[in-house]
Formats: sequence, structure tokens, C-alpha cells
Amino acid sequence: MKRLLFLLIIPAIAGAQLFNKFFIDKTMRVDYYHTGTKGVEILSLDKVSPEGIYSGSKTQLLDPLNFGEYMVRVYDAASAQMIYSRGYSTMFNEWQSTDEALAGIYKTFHETVRIPFPKKKIQLTISRRDKNMLFREIFSTVIDPNNSAQIHSGQRTPNYKTVKLIDNGPSEKKVDLLILGDGYAKADMQKFRNDAKHFSDVLFGTSPFKERKNDFNVWVIEVESKESGIDKPGKNEWKENALGTQYDSFGSARYVLTEENRILRDIAGQVPYDAISILVNDNRYGGGGIYNLYTTCYTQADTKGQEWQMDYVFVHELGHSFGGLGDEYYSSSVAYNDFYQPGVEPWEPNLTTVTDTAALKWKSFINPATPIPTPWRKNEYDSLETLRGKLDRLAPDYYEKREPLYKAEEEIIKNAQYKNTVGLFEGAGYVSKGVYRPAVDCRMFSLSLVGFDPVCADAINRVIDSYVK
Repeated sequence: MKRLLFLLIIPAIAGAQLFNKFFIDKTMRVDYYHTGTKGVEILSLDKVSPEGIYSGSKTQLLDPLNFGEYMVRVYDAASAQMIYSRGYSTMFNEWQSTDEALAGIYKTFHETVRIPFPKKKIQLTISRRDKNMLFREIFSTVIDPNNSAQIHSGQRTPNYKTVKLIDNGPSEKKVDLLILGDGYAKADMQKFRNDAKHFSDVLFGTSPFKERKNDFNVWVIEVESKESGIDKPGKNEWKENALGTQYDSFGSARYVLTEENRILRDIAGQVPYDAISILVNDNRYGGGGIYNLYTTCYTQADTKGQEWQMDYVFVHELGHSFGGLGDEYYSSSVAYNDFYQPGVEPWEPNLTTVTDTAALKWKSFINPATPIPTPWRKNEYDSLETLRGKLDRLAPDYYEKREPLYKAEEEIIKNAQYKNTVGLFEGAGYVSKGVYRPAVDCRMFSLSLVGFDPVCADAINRVIDSYVK
């Protein structure tokens, strides 16, 4: 036992020594512009600035997960040694799959990577996956932390009230989750406080977050907007909301994102954070989540009895932005075109195009007796989803018309032959054929309060471990 403990401690010591050699306990924020269209992208540096303490792990400086469409890498300029890396995804790579990008229209997004603050000159690179899912460098810059002309140290952080809702210890040994509100006017601030507490409770009432609650700190920033609610461009409704969140992102009525990255980061920088969740004070079903960027979730339910859907959205979207999980549903309307390429293995841990059990990324979870691919009543389910897809989600009678279809779908899932089994179930990642998920049902698949399947739960646990171990 003593020998095993010694072997487990060695990597942590080595990581801590690496941090102390190359970094100080502060965060470096690197802002850049991401410009392009379908098949074209250009990155250009905006600003480099210091923020508060570094909240990430000081022992796992090199990314242990290999999640995300992009990877930021940091090298010591003098020795060329890689001293930090992290995977992430962006609004830009999602936008590249939309009709707008396919039409050749160019667009620019403001983005940020945050790294431990280096002691000496570094080379920072950003790489993107190619068609074979290998990272290829697309941007490189040299940063000298001791060059005052290169580091923008002016005060720019707004002074909103901050509260530490859950305090389980030092940031470097915990996951720091930050909850922000958008579309909450001064008169709505008590509602925001109640919402933040409610959704925090929802998250830590859901496995595997429930079992890992002590590994989290939860911060709250009371962001005040001038008006209640957020933008709905499709209805020509515009609000003066502080964070700029809006529905109709990429042409999807329920997709909620913000392009005001600089404002978001300035406000978030008031506290240590590893993950951001934005609660929007509006009543249209909606949300969004991008890996290592942020999540959004609506907080008002106009239809009685549908309040549980907000809880579903909050946890589901954190599955994306925190756990790196892909959507397992495939028949709902999305804004993307060919988001997952045929024959290319997705990086998400819960999606695959592989049908060979020996090569399957979750093979350790599969019983040898389970048939691969795993049969389920897919044709029946698809026929119901076709009918449901023809309904207008924004119509006042949507839920009334959806209810019998929804119950019929639930019956198929509930009575599936392999419902409690990890296997290879066809239909995932927005496509019906050729992409597979690990279980017949999961929080990433159906609109329900079902838990995460074992593969998804394992991925979330690995992400948590990357911050706390």
C-alpha cells in the first residue's frame, strides 16, 4: 500500500515543480480575433492581460483528456519545452457548419484562452483538428510577461457583487463553477439569487456531480441588466442585457449564445473560475453549451408543469461545456450542416463511428454478450420523431400536441431490450445513420430527467479529476 501511494504522489509532485518553475499564481488572459468562412480561418492577437489567481490544477498542466476542437499549447521560449496545454471548442467552429458560412460569408468572433501566468517569455500556439482528428497548428505568438508594452494591466473589471455560494477549499484543488445572470434588471436580482441556488441544487442532485459536490466551489456574480429578458432577433425583440445573450443563434430559435466575449470575460474575471454558466431571465425554452466556453439556460416556464425542462437544459448543457459530451439526439432541428463527417471518429467521448468492438472507445464498459451494433426500436422511434419535428416549438399549443408523441417515445425507451446496457446504439450527433451512442437513453439523448449513462458519467468524472487530482 505504501509503495502504491508513493507511485501515485510522484506525478503530482512533478507537476507542482513544473508550475513553480515556469509560472506564478496568477492567470494570463489572451484575447484574439477568429475570422473566416467555410474552409478558411485566420487568428490574430488582440490583447494579453493579467487576471486573478490561477484556478486550475497546478499538477496537471498538460491536457490529460484530448477533448475539444482546438488545443492551446504553451512552450517555454528558451528551452522549447511544452509547459501547458488545454483543449476547447469555439462558436467559430460551430458557425462554420451553418448555411451562412457555406454561402461564403466571412465573420469574426472574439475569443479567449486563459493560462497560468508565465515567469518568462513563452510561445503560445493554437492548433485545430484536421480531418483525421489530429491537431495542426494554425496560430503562434511569442509573449513576454515582463514587457509592460505587451501586457495590458489597466483596470477594466466591472464591480458587480460576488458571492461564494459553495466553498469547499482552495481553487487549485477544486472546480470553480461561476454562475452569471443575464437579462436580470435591478428588480429581478432576488429572482437571480433564487435561480442560482436552485440550479446549483439541481446540478448537485444529479449524478455524477452529486457524488463529486465536495470537489466544487460555486461562485455567483450579480450582473445587473438595464432591462429584463434577452434578445429574440427572430421576433425583432431587443433588450439592453449586460452579457448580450440572445436566442436564434445560428438561426436556431432555441439556441442561446452571446458574441460579447470581451464583456463576459471582463465580468467573469472578478472571481476564479474554471467553468461558466449563464442563467437567462427569459421564458422561451432554450440554452446552449460549448466545451470549455460556457453554458446558457432559460429560467422561466410559461407553461405549468413544464418547469422541469429548465432543470434538464441546465444539466444537459453542462454536459457539453464542462464534460465535453456530444449531443446524442439526432432528429431535432439544428443549424449545422455535416457537423460530424462520415467515417471520421468524433473527439467527443460519447459518440463514435466505429463498429468494431475491439477498437471502440468505450469497449471496457461493454459486456461481451451485448450485440454490436445494439438493436433498439429505432424505426418506430424515428416515425414518432418525424411527426414531432413537424410541430412548431414556439406555437402556444406545442406541448399539448407533443404530449402523446413524447409519451410514445418514452414507452419505446422505457421498454427497450437493452435499456440498462452499454452498447452501440445507432443514431447520434444530429444524424440517424453512421454515428452511435453508448446507451439507449441518457441526459444527452432524450428530453427528460434521466441521468447520464456510464460512459458519459465516466467522462465527467475524468474532467473533474483533471482539476482536482
